[in-house]
Amino acid sequence: MSAPAPSPLTIVDAEPLPRQEEVLTDAALAFLAELHRRFTPRRDELLARRAERRAEIARTSTLDFLPDTAAVRADDSWKVAPAPAALNDRRVEITGPTDRKMTINALNSGARVWLADFEDASAPTWENVILGQVNLISAYTRSIDFTDERTGKSYALRPNEELATVVMRPRGWHLNERHLVDADGKAVPGAFVDFGLYFFHNAQRLLDLGKGPYFYLPKTESHLEARLWNDVFVFAQDHLGIPQGTVRATVLIETITAAYEMEEILYELRDHASGLNAGRWDYLFSIVKNFRDGGQRFVLPDRNAVTMTAPFMRAYTELLVRTCHKRGAHAIGGMAAFIPSRKDAEVNKVAFEKVRADKDREANDGFDGSWVAHPDLVPIAMESFDRVLGDRPNQKDRLREDVHVEAADLIAIDSLDAKPTYNGLVNAVQVGIRYIEAWLRGLGAVAIFNLMEDAATAEISRSQIWQWINAGVEFENGDRATPELARKVAAEELDTIRKEIGEQAFAAGHWQEAHDLLLQVSLDADYADFLTLPAYEQLRG
Repeated sequence: MSAPAPSPLTIVDAEPLPRQEEVLTDAALAFLAELHRRFTPRRDELLARRAERRAEIARTSTLDFLPDTAAVRADDSWKVAPAPAALNDRRVEITGPTDRKMTINALNSGARVWLADFEDASAPTWENVILGQVNLISAYTRSIDFTDERTGKSYALRPNEELATVVMRPRGWHLNERHLVDADGKAVPGAFVDFGLYFFHNAQRLLDLGKGPYFYLPKTESHLEARLWNDVFVFAQDHLGIPQGTVRATVLIETITAAYEMEEILYELRDHASGLNAGRWDYLFSIVKNFRDGGQRFVLPDRNAVTMTAPFMRAYTELLVRTCHKRGAHAIGGMAAFIPSRKDAEVNKVAFEKVRADKDREANDGFDGSWVAHPDLVPIAMESFDRVLGDRPNQKDRLREDVHVEAADLIAIDSLDAKPTYNGLVNAVQVGIRYIEAWLRGLGAVAIFNLMEDAATAEISRSQIWQWINAGVEFENGDRATPELARKVAAEELDTIRKEIGEQAFAAGHWQEAHDLLLQVSLDADYADFLTLPAYEQLRG
């Protein structure tokens, strides 16, 4: 007897979009329903396991490499699958959301890879979720163009051989898609919606183009979560008749717990693994989240004072490179978030030098590539990696056997000689309010003070406010971090914004909502696991 047909999915509370019928076909929705039926219960169990692990960290204030998987780490015989040609050279990757203009500009940018983002750089409005899929399909069929109504400038794709390879990032396990529900009214996880629609419509099309369905996996906290993704890949390929091993996944090591399971994560995904990435802001956010009640030794200074040369960050990145190369995987470095100014050449000069130094360090440390947030930074990063790689596609043969990282090194936060400052608090409030307001308008990647901010930087901002208040931090000016001080700074910032943009623009925005939401997630005694969970309840569309 054949298995019963999966429960149909229903679209709820969503205005119809142009061309959505191209994406939300009956067959595609049936595929999503089957992913949901088979794998959402395991997703739910893994989210519960996160809470249990966090409670254990609260009790012990420590982490260690897993004793149960020591044999996986000790076995030198296994490697991940060889990289497909389209992913062998990843020396510069550009990141960004999947709106039409960004899709064209990112593909044309000269970067080897575009991280097409449905996660931190995209607010999950129904329009962004569905039209992002439409734009990627249109890119692969070369039926996409864009004309800027304000400037009249037109954008079109370069020849195929000049385009970046797409690595798509679905939402993390914790986020649901409220507009797609099953027969019981249960929402489908956003990860399955993003992955499923992209894979269903594009897997064969990408194979025909000489590439494949490649993914970045965000917010992974354990090798068991990687195992679930691997099972999803195996099922999806089998279900649609795509050869096994076609999917390739790069995992963002952007949680502190995942940093202790890098080898196990690669092992679980080994037939589908492509590499690991060092995601700086979410990593710091994860440290605060997991060790928020661990006392003074876990208090982070201002986010901009935590550079990648901090001892505990250096331990993390060096271990990542060594782990990847030991297993034949790519090691991809972090984000250069600077947005060039069209008005201030001196600001650009200083920032470009910092970007160049950062990319030189990564290339010299053994990374095979790195991220930038703006096309103007592609040549700078390319130069750093060209200098080290030359004509080689990567440096996976550089095994970094000189690296020795102990478990305690990854959480030696107090090895950093820097403290929180009052200006750091002000900046956290400024970035938090300005980013959340844009997110509530449907924008996930936002230029603030010449930096490209996304949900990860908003998370570290609100987490630091929370941590400093709960740790009773005293700033250099004598002020103590308190809820009252945070409210005062937030009120001043709201007033500054009103004067900056004018009453009419202020009234048309979501500024009060953003102010209130930042204070909610920064001051509540019950720390919200993700800012985007309460924010999603307020997101329209």
